[in-house]
Amino acid sequence: MAKVLMKGNEAIGEAAIRAGCLNYFAYPITPQSEVAEYLSRRMGEVDGVFLQGESEVAVSYMIFGAAGAGARVFTTSSSPGISLMSEAISYIAGAQCPAVFVNIMRGGPGLGGILPSQGDYFQATKSMGHGDFRLLVMAPASVQEAVEMVMQAFPLAEKYRNPVMILGDGLIGQMMEPVEFPDHLKAEPVDNSSWATSGMESRNSETRNLVKSLFLDPAALNNNNLVLKAKYDQMQAEEVRWETYNADEGYDYEALIVSYGTMSRVCRTAIDTMKADGIKVGMLRPQTLFPFPEQAIYKAATRDSCRVVFSIEMSMGQMIEDVQRSIRGQKPVQWYGKCGGEVPTPEEIVEVVTNALKAQ
Repeated sequence: MAKVLMKGNEAIGEAAIRAGCLNYFAYPITPQSEVAEYLSRRMGEVDGVFLQGESEVAVSYMIFGAAGAGARVFTTSSSPGISLMSEAISYIAGAQCPAVFVNIMRGGPGLGGILPSQGDYFQATKSMGHGDFRLLVMAPASVQEAVEMVMQAFPLAEKYRNPVMILGDGLIGQMMEPVEFPDHLKAEPVDNSSWATSGMESRNSETRNLVKSLFLDPAALNNNNLVLKAKYDQMQAEEVRWETYNADEGYDYEALIVSYGTMSRVCRTAIDTMKADGIKVGMLRPQTLFPFPEQAIYKAATRDSCRVVFSIEMSMGQMIEDVQRSIRGQKPVQWYGKCGGEVPTPEEIVEVVTNALKAQ
């Protein structure tokens, strides 16, 4: 299939359509508003539905309603918009409905700024909303990978009957890169007749389906949370994804960088620079933030040659907690990053890594 040059936000919208999602509800917020702009036109061309809600809160409950009825549905937003959706996301997870949420992150906290950031790591992986629930969180590092992850997100949401989040930063949404839309990733329709509120007549059934997250009986609520936990355990067993760079078996690197999203692309350049100077550095890039590649990081960090590990982020140090937990005190872990729209440069990363190696 031929590649086409597209802006990230527009490619995300097209990827959802190619994945078979024809229901999109959204509210504009920078830096992802081009998704809504693109789909406001494109959905009409494919007999899909585009509806702009009066707020992110309204949009999130439109998502809940459509998902509960068995429709393939998604939305896109940015940091504070996702915060407003968090209550409904908790309901959607508690009611076991599939839906896809895309967060093109901006700086924060508060209104912050519209430039790229990775400050929503905690929000996506640990504090999305109230109660015991988790999202499956995927983090693309390119527009092409954003396309593929969006297309993969729908069958994953349906497999687990759980919300899936694509976590990208403003660079992913705004950059233009050549992309293709793999035909094999188009999600086939699923049979949701056993649970969706799609109508007894349409299901040829005499049994009503009830979608809910309210359980007044403590034992019933506990049981529902056990069912949810079993799904999260299955995600951790089956859906962990990562990529290595200069960290294959047999390559004796002195330092290991853990970085995700577009920040990892900057780290690649820094690693190439150091390699040319005779400094061996490897990188492990989590492609899923939940489930987090704990065992892979532990194995990579505990190589005999590895002396120090870095968590490099566009935040004030959020992923580092998961990196430290993964390594279990076996190697020293350092953080480096910036936030608010400033992106660490390759030169800065080279300086941080080389200074740390010299100090040991």
